[in-house]
Amino acid sequence: MRQEAARILAEGTVIPAMPLVIRPDRTLDSAGQRRLIRYYLAAGAGGLAVGVHTTQFEIRQEGIGLFEPVLALAADEIQRHEQRTGQAIVRVAGACGPTDQAVREADLARHLGYDAVLLSPGGLAGLSEAELLERTRAVAARMPVIGFYLQPAVGGRVFSFAYWQQLCAIGNVVAIKAAPFDRYLTLDVLRAAALSERAGQIALYTGNDDHILLDLLTEHRFEQDGRVYTARFTGGLLGHWAVWTHQAVALFRQLKAELKADSVKTDWLTLASQVTDCNSAVFDTANRFAGCITGIHEVLRRQGLMDGIWTLEPGAGLSPGQGAALDRIQRQYPHLNDDAFVRDFLARER
Repeated sequence: MRQEAARILAEGTVIPAMPLVIRPDRTLDSAGQRRLIRYYLAAGAGGLAVGVHTTQFEIRQEGIGLFEPVLALAADEIQRHEQRTGQAIVRVAGACGPTDQAVREADLARHLGYDAVLLSPGGLAGLSEAELLERTRAVAARMPVIGFYLQPAVGGRVFSFAYWQQLCAIGNVVAIKAAPFDRYLTLDVLRAAALSERAGQIALYTGNDDHILLDLLTEHRFEQDGRVYTARFTGGLLGHWAVWTHQAVALFRQLKAELKADSVKTDWLTLASQVTDCNSAVFDTANRFAGCITGIHEVLRRQGLMDGIWTLEPGAGLSPGQGAALDRIQRQYPHLNDDAFVRDFLARER
C-alpha cells in the first residue's frame, strides 16, 4: 500500500461505495461513471471502494464482463485527481468468490494500482470459518486486506468471536469493515480488534449504514486481566455515503474535530437518528433492502448525477412506496442533503 494512502486509512476517512453508471441497454456509461467519481472526489471523499456490493456483483458475470473495465476506469480517474491536486485517495477494490477467484481479483487490483481489497464473504456459505481464514491469508499474501462483516440480509453470515480474533492476527489485514447491522455482532469485531496484539495496525471502519454517527461517536472499552483496552471506528466505508457525500464529509470532519477537542455536542444523537431515518428510505428497509441499490441510484438521478436508475438486473426498480419515502426524507431533513453543492459541481462540469 502506498505510504500516504496507508496513513489516511489508519487515521480514518470517508470512503463511499461506488455505484455503477450504465445505460438502458446495460452497457457501461463511461462518461457518466467518470463524472460520478469526480463528484465524490470534489465532495472531499478520502477514498473510494470499487467493485463492491453497491457497484453490483453482477459486473463479474460472464457476458457482462465489467469488473476489470470499471476498476481500470476508476483507478484512472482517481490518478488524474491525485496528479492534479497532489492529494492521495485510498483506492479500495472489492474481491469476492472462492479463493482462486479472490486471489485473481486481488492480483488485478494490485496491477491497477489499488491500495487494498475489501474481501467479501458473500456467497460462500459452504465454507467453514477455518477455510475462510485460509482464503484471507491467501489474498493477504498478494496485497493488503480489509476484512468484512457483511450483513446477513444481503448475503453475509454470522461469525464467531474466535473468527475475528484469528482474522485480526493475520499479517497484512490492515482494516476491518463491520457491517452486520447488528450491535451484538459489531461488538465482537470491536472486542477482537481491541484485544489483538495487532490492534494498532488495524483500522476499524463502520459499514453499519443504520448506525453511522453513533458508531463514529463511541469509544468502546473492554477490561481483561486488569487492563482496559479501547477500540473505536475511525472512518466509514459505506453505501449510504454514495449519496449526499459532500454533507457526509462535512459532518465527518466536524465530528472528528469535536472528538479531538473532547467537546462533543449532544446534538449528534438527534442527528444520528435522522441519518438512520434517511438510510431506511434509501436502503428500502420496508422491503428488506430489495431496493437498496436502486434507492441510491434514485437519489443520484434526482440530483442529476445519474441519468436513470438502471441496474444489471433486468426489471429492477424502486420498491412500492420507496419513492414516497425518499420524498419524505428530502422534505424532513434538507440539512443532510448536498443538492446545492451538486448543482454547482454539475455547472462546473458543463
